[in-house]
Amino acid sequence: MFGRRKKNAATDDSRVSGVADDTAPDADDTEHANVDPTVGPFDLTEVDDSRDALVETRLDLGSVLIPLPEGGQLQVEMNRSGAPQAVHVVTQHGRITIAAYAAPKSPGQWREVTGDLATSLRADKADVSIETGPWGRELHAVTANADLRFIGVDGYRWMVRCVLAGPAGAVGGDAPLVAIARNVLSQTIVDRGSDPHPVRTPLPVVLPAALTAQLAAAQQQQAQQAADRQAPGQPTGQAAPQPAAPTAPTEGPRRGTSGSAMQQLG
Repeated sequence: MFGRRKKNAATDDSRVSGVADDTAPDADDTEHANVDPTVGPFDLTEVDDSRDALVETRLDLGSVLIPLPEGGQLQVEMNRSGAPQAVHVVTQHGRITIAAYAAPKSPGQWREVTGDLATSLRADKADVSIETGPWGRELHAVTANADLRFIGVDGYRWMVRCVLAGPAGAVGGDAPLVAIARNVLSQTIVDRGSDPHPVRTPLPVVLPAALTAQLAAAQQQQAQQAADRQAPGQPTGQAAPQPAAPTAPTEGPRRGTSGSAMQQLG
C-alpha cells in the first residue's frame, strides 16, 4: 500500500463560481482537510514499491508515472528543438494531460495558478467558474474551441496539473472524462528529483525507450513518404502516388492494468 501523503485535500463536490472565489483569503481552509491517505497523486518517496514495479502498471514519463485508462492512446507533443514537451492521453471522451511542476515546500502554488489561469481565460472571453473537487479547487472553462477543466494538486516541492479538453459538455462535473481523469490522477506518481528548478518550471518529460523508438520510426517513415511525393521524374501537374499512412503500433511502451498504450502522432 502507498505511504502517507504530505498534502491534504477535501472531498466536497459543491460548486462555487465568480471572480471573488479566485481571491477569497479563507477559501482554502476546507480544501486541506479530511485527506484519504490511500488516494494520490503520490511522491515517489512515499510509496513502498520500487520504480521497476511501478512501471509495470504505469507509463514512465520521468517526472510522472501515470496509469493508462482503457482504450487510451498517447499523443506526444514536441517542442521546437525536437524534445518531448507533453504527452497527452486521448480517450473517446476527450484528452487528458498530466504534468508536474516545481513548487515551494509549502502548499499554495495551485491556488495562485488557478487565479492566473482564470484571469487569462476570461481575457480570452471564456466562461470560467471555480468548482471544488476531490483535491480542492478545479477550474472549469468554456471556450470557443473546447471545454476545459484544470485539476491541480500541491505536493512537497512539486505541483501536478491535470488538463481535460473535450467538446461541449465533456468536462462537466459528472462527465465520464472527468471520472477517468480523477482516477488516473489518484494513481499518479511524481518523481520530483533533487535537481533545483525555478518555481512553476515544468519538470522534465522523458519518454520510455520503446516509445522514443516508435516516434523515430514514424518520423522516418513520414520523411520518406514526403521524399517519395517529391521524387523527380513525375509528369508535370501529376502528383506522386500517395502511400498508405503509417498505422499506429498496437503495443505501447508499457502495459498497464487497464490496457496497452498506443502511440498517436498528431
